[in-house]
Amino acid sequence: MMKYTLPLLSAFFLLPLSETKAQCSAGEVEVTIQVSTDAYGYEAYWQLVPAGNNCGNGTIFFGGNNNVGCNGAGDQTASPGSGYGNNQNITEGPWCLNDGASYSILFIDDWADGGTSFTVFVNGAAIGQYVGTGAGNTFTFVAQAPLALNAAVEGVTSFGGTSNTDMTISAKVKNLGSTTITALEMSYAVDGGVPVVAMVNGLNIAAFEEAQVDHPTTWNTGAAGYADVSVEVTTVNGDPDMDPADNSATNELAVWDPAPNIIDSYIGIAPVMTDIVTAANQVSIPRDLDWFPDLNKRELWVLDKGTEASGSSTITVSNAGESNQTSVKKTDGNAWHFMSLSTAIAFSEGWNFGTSPGVFDSNHDGGTPYTGPALWNSDPAVYAQPSGGNGSHIDMLHTSPYSQGIAHEVDNVYWVVDGYSNDIVRYDFKDDHGPGNDDHNDAVVHRYAGLNMAKDPNNHIVSHCQLDKATGWLYAVDHGNDRVIRLDINSGSLGGTPTFGPFDPIAQYRFVTGFTWEEVVTTGLVEPAGIVVMDDRMLISDHANGDIIIYDISVIPAVEMGRINTGDPGIMGLTIAPDGRIWYVNATTNKVRKVDGASVGIHEATAVNGLRAYPNPATDAITVQFNDGSVINGQLRIIDAAGREAYQNRIATSVQRIPVGDLSNGVYEVSVTTREGIRHRTRVVVQH
Repeated sequence: MMKYTLPLLSAFFLLPLSETKAQCSAGEVEVTIQVSTDAYGYEAYWQLVPAGNNCGNGTIFFGGNNNVGCNGAGDQTASPGSGYGNNQNITEGPWCLNDGASYSILFIDDWADGGTSFTVFVNGAAIGQYVGTGAGNTFTFVAQAPLALNAAVEGVTSFGGTSNTDMTISAKVKNLGSTTITALEMSYAVDGGVPVVAMVNGLNIAAFEEAQVDHPTTWNTGAAGYADVSVEVTTVNGDPDMDPADNSATNELAVWDPAPNIIDSYIGIAPVMTDIVTAANQVSIPRDLDWFPDLNKRELWVLDKGTEASGSSTITVSNAGESNQTSVKKTDGNAWHFMSLSTAIAFSEGWNFGTSPGVFDSNHDGGTPYTGPALWNSDPAVYAQPSGGNGSHIDMLHTSPYSQGIAHEVDNVYWVVDGYSNDIVRYDFKDDHGPGNDDHNDAVVHRYAGLNMAKDPNNHIVSHCQLDKATGWLYAVDHGNDRVIRLDINSGSLGGTPTFGPFDPIAQYRFVTGFTWEEVVTTGLVEPAGIVVMDDRMLISDHANGDIIIYDISVIPAVEMGRINTGDPGIMGLTIAPDGRIWYVNATTNKVRKVDGASVGIHEATAVNGLRAYPNPATDAITVQFNDGSVINGQLRIIDAAGREAYQNRIATSVQRIPVGDLSNGVYEVSVTTREGIRHRTRVVVQH
């Protein structure tokens, strides 16, 4: 029996407590424990004992399957019919325990894969929530009623962002008090500087619930680098917090320069490919690649196909493309289920990344088509490390067999090209369940049907997708129909419940109807696979011939601007490196390659509407040149990628030199407006 292959349910349902009331004496408190089982409730056994006692020593209560007992962890000998039922919530107690004393829940699991959860209540208020993992755990709590006002800052949830932008500072706050939190006085400080204090109103954090709280005043990130940001909560609902010991947290935030857009520099060049990692670095049938979001690290993640039995692997390339480059290959202990024949990888703005398994059934038994996207934490202390019977994955949802591509939206929200139903599906994992656990009940899944997409019938060539977060258009390769489509993620409304799936108890599963979508490319593709969208440019890789096609997507249908003829059939996933170069994987030659060329990154001039700006990229200064004198006394402006004015001046001559040494790395628009109001524009890349 494969324990971790069936849909599981274990969640904290804060249900009304038993009507039984203990008559506790002075110095005692009433304690009850709610037990939430998974789909294998009979495997759980637990005891309540004074803290420090071993199982069977001073037992106050035992629950679950007594046939497992204190020594049955991992024996796999228990049978259904004893102990707790499956997917149930049972309230045990009440007991009168000494006020302020410590007690332990000793959890033992017959299959050694966890899944049972415990919520502890004191005098009717939740004080602790614990999730059983692996063979068993010891959970210790203090039998003490919660304070009325007690907010705990559990961590700074902001990860980082691009340079010279306004970033929202956020923190995860848990209500450890008995009163619902409606307002917090919250501050943040950068590198020990003066705290920025503000009142955050309109909250609704119930007792023992947690929420992400955003500080209303943004922080301008400035130049690339790192900053220690601390967050502190001082008042709750207008009154001082009753336990200030847990009111602050600190995190190092990353600030990186965005990759410059030099895609047009590839038009008309003779490409030169450089191998980054190959079979010598254990690369084997790579299907996709993505950069860790902190571009300062130059950390590239490569996704190998693997086999259905072994699952896929990742190769992490540190200092990718540099002289001190290193690489390490990792395979999760349960990759055969959670990362089998994966087709794509996509990072969030933080440590997490998603993968899309390309199998029909992650149980590999020919039964229910039970698979879909998985969520992972890239922290090396978590990813591919042992974590009970379910590997190190931190979430998985099972409604998209033969997943073909995956793209990140926000938080733990991902979009998947569903190769089984020929749809696109939006997966919101909500709060992840932690490494190796199995709670999916908070997830929200929305299905966008009627797109008539088609996968590779041989289940090898991918159909990748990417979300343009600035516009809300999701671009997706439709390999089977040799086209590219796009979907407006902000359009449509909720419809009925699909008949397929979801196979897991989740919060919501609905169709979206009336959404907007359109064809972007319908001709000129043989075996489209990978995709990159950057500003108004799109790159598509053609597996059949190795071409990388450059499109202008400022108009639809997109206009082909040129092709990079790599002469390297087998290309799948594409990406843009921190320096703006194009990188790709080749699943036939087992290589990750960088594309250069005679003019890539060193265009000496660009000419648009009679306006030239050079050199491009620029380091210290650019020269702006105009074809005629109609621009004299007009206005010249330089605009950054966020639309902010970085420079402006009146035009005195038809050739002007403008310093750009103080500008951050990135893509800038050079805009010239004549006295008659005619506007000319071109783009330059600043790269120090």
